[in-house]
Amino acid sequence: MARQHILQVSELTKKVRFILESELNTVWLTGEISNFVAASSGHWYLSLKDSKSQVRCAMFKGNNSRVRLKPSSLPKNGQQVLVRARVSLYEPRGDFQLIIEQMEDAGTGLLRQQYEQLKNKLNALGVFAQAHKKTIPAHIDTVGIVTSPTGAAVKDILTVLKRRNPNIKAIIYPALVQGEYASNDICHAIAQANIRKECDVVIVGRGGGSLEDLWSFNEESVVQAIYDSAIPIISAVGHEIDTTLSDYVADLRAATPSAAAEIVSSDSSELLAKITMLKQRFSNAITQKMSLFAQQHNHLQHRLRQVHPEQQLRLQQQKSDELNARLSHAIKRLMSQAEQQPKQLKQRLELLSPIKKITAQQIKLQQLKQRLAYAMQNNLQHKSELFVHLIEQLNLVSPLATIARGYSVTRDAEKKVISSVAQLTINDEISVQVADGIINAKIEKINKMV
Repeated sequence: MARQHILQVSELTKKVRFILESELNTVWLTGEISNFVAASSGHWYLSLKDSKSQVRCAMFKGNNSRVRLKPSSLPKNGQQVLVRARVSLYEPRGDFQLIIEQMEDAGTGLLRQQYEQLKNKLNALGVFAQAHKKTIPAHIDTVGIVTSPTGAAVKDILTVLKRRNPNIKAIIYPALVQGEYASNDICHAIAQANIRKECDVVIVGRGGGSLEDLWSFNEESVVQAIYDSAIPIISAVGHEIDTTLSDYVADLRAATPSAAAEIVSSDSSELLAKITMLKQRFSNAITQKMSLFAQQHNHLQHRLRQVHPEQQLRLQQQKSDELNARLSHAIKRLMSQAEQQPKQLKQRLELLSPIKKITAQQIKLQQLKQRLAYAMQNNLQHKSELFVHLIEQLNLVSPLATIARGYSVTRDAEKKVISSVAQLTINDEISVQVADGIINAKIEKINKMV
């Protein structure tokens, strides 16, 4: 009988380790700590047991630094915990063991399980979908704050608002943020904000804490209240590392209450810079319009120089009048816009209260308006005078002007212009056009000049 392949002990332990880690992967389990040792390397070694079995465990330094147990972060023998671990094998001794990645109090672990179950349920219902989220307004006048009126969160929010933009109004909708009645309070406060319709956005939040401390923001009723709110809601619960179900459903999540206040408040200096930019764009638009009108007027002058007959002259004059009318209308429209723009800027600046800067800018803008009106008027006067001059030049070379100076045009019976006596014979009928009429005559004598 042929022998099977003979394994080395190290080969066997390696194969067993591979099977355990690939088949079982990560598991959650609860048990009692025993044989706990905190090594000088920073790693923890312990056993996890129940009434029937126990298993050796290791938790390495990178993972155990994040453990937050009560009353101490260091585990104690006899303590009930919930762990997430990878099933493995310690090859040098062939010992079956668990590599713990996460450890919590057994009570906290139950909350964590409830958290994950509710999160999966709400996610499946589409409550967290991006399509349901409302846009935070770009300009905010009033901010609602749902939190404890005596906590650090509301103080942080009000401090940031006062520093960045003191014109923003803050309305506090007081609510308990921890304890048995906190979720009902939070839901009621959100509902009140929607009923009263006083604010543009609502910040819902509190300071940091444990999973138990923040649990009211994981309640399904609070998640539903945020989802149903017609007013955009920013979640600002705890610190950046804390994530609640309220964060997932909110229209926007801020890392901290102070960060939420930063989001909803526009810096006064930023608004002033934007106003300056708008004023520059308005000035550039006027310059471009004036350049365009000047080009059109020059083009009309060029066309007038290319034609001579009186009919063409009248046509071009009509077009010039139309262009002048359009120019006048455009000037009035631009002047009207120039009058409206300072009013709008003044209203926005009044909200920010930099009165001296506003007054200085208004005076400067008024001076620019006067200079613009004066420049437009001078340009229009110059173009009108040039137009009259061109008409006078055209009249100087017009045949009608020549006739008016005492000359005449003679035509034969077929209306052909006679430029030589060779075209006439005795008794031919002719017509002589002078400035104020036509003379009909008959040839009686022809004197040819030698």
